[in-house]
Amino acid sequence: MTSTQSPPIVSLQDPKDVSLLHIEGELSEIWQSYGEGEDGPGATRAATFSFIVYEPEETQPLLAALGFYSGPVDGISGPRTTVAIKAAQKAYGLEPTGVSNDELLAKLRSEFTTAKEKGELGKGDTQAARHFSQDLEGASIADAIAASNPCRIVTLCPTVGEDEGVSAQVSAYCPVSKKSNSATLVCCEYITLRGTSHALERIGGVISELMIAELPKFIWWKASPETEYGLFQRLVGDCERLIIDSSTFNKPESDLLVIGELLEKNTPIADLNWGRLAAWQELTAETFDPPERRNAISEIDRLTIDYEMGNPAQALMFVSWVASRLGWTPVSFTHEGGDYDIRRIKFTRADKREIEAELAGIPLDDWGEIAGDLIALKLHSTNEKADCCSVLCSEGTGCMRMETQGGAQKCYIQQVTPLYDQKTDQLLGQQLQRWGKEVLYEQGMEVLYEILKLAPKLDD
Repeated sequence: MTSTQSPPIVSLQDPKDVSLLHIEGELSEIWQSYGEGEDGPGATRAATFSFIVYEPEETQPLLAALGFYSGPVDGISGPRTTVAIKAAQKAYGLEPTGVSNDELLAKLRSEFTTAKEKGELGKGDTQAARHFSQDLEGASIADAIAASNPCRIVTLCPTVGEDEGVSAQVSAYCPVSKKSNSATLVCCEYITLRGTSHALERIGGVISELMIAELPKFIWWKASPETEYGLFQRLVGDCERLIIDSSTFNKPESDLLVIGELLEKNTPIADLNWGRLAAWQELTAETFDPPERRNAISEIDRLTIDYEMGNPAQALMFVSWVASRLGWTPVSFTHEGGDYDIRRIKFTRADKREIEAELAGIPLDDWGEIAGDLIALKLHSTNEKADCCSVLCSEGTGCMRMETQGGAQKCYIQQVTPLYDQKTDQLLGQQLQRWGKEVLYEQGMEVLYEILKLAPKLDD
């Protein structure tokens, strides 16, 4: 999916509180009310797939409850959510960054509790909220997803505190395409379920039944994998693909080990963070495309990777991808820590030659949007006569550390141009258009699984 501007949307039904038993009935009434007629275009319901979103981050649901956000509560944060966050920050006297943080969340929770106690929820200036969240700064990527892949989205919002059962809301929105000649809008329907993790687990069977029969089913689990959690097990078993984002993992190495175990059991998985490596992988391959450099690949026995300190998932996946392509077998994995949080991985080849990879977390003053983004990498050799040295670095941070490391070899240096369609929402849209397994991802993760099993203790 490209990052073109999303189409406007029409609301058939703003979020409406319903009982669990009446969800299907309420949705059916919406479609029965919008047949083709003289008052405007008709509307038809989703017909492509069901999409389950497990959303433990509270910002979007709280913004909606307090009247700052009027779009679908779908767990898909795009421009509309960003504008709503800015509106809330301005209203509460906070710096309007458009990015949620602990200070904003604390204020939203406090305001939500107060409004609930006073019975004022749902009585805010929703028209003002619509202005903030739909005007100048564009629509949510969810609208683009709905436009190209009409679907039913079921968002699960786990809450903290006392178990009061599960509350439900239904809504329906239709993207309007100027190119379409059809008199009927094809619309996306939304079901939002709120309750504690245990409460959501109790109704796991109900959640499964909400997925449209005979259509593909996806689950986006926006948290660390929880293989002991009954709801996680059920949803993974019900869906054709589990979508994750390892950049958000709390314990990246332990969580990636769990992903390796799931893949070993043939669980279909897509990691949005893997998609962010595409430009690095393509340029790495291109550096060895010229005929005079192809034989140099066999001389590589050193790989150095710098990444933004905090989450080594991208670096681990990249080194595992290289190892899977070049036939390296991992033999040791150590975590030295220190100022650069150094990790070292040793491999051997079929000819018994040893290869060493160093992964360094670089502390930066200006952190990017994605935790652990790659900064630079160097493929080189201890053989000073080898012509294999290649340095790749991000356009924003440059290759300074890699270049100052010196060495007798002349290095081939390239900059990786940032790809603006590698953000979370665009990557998600791409995944919802794909079918089948990602072979390169699974091969790389197979190597990473073997690497992580070599570590005596992870995520200290």
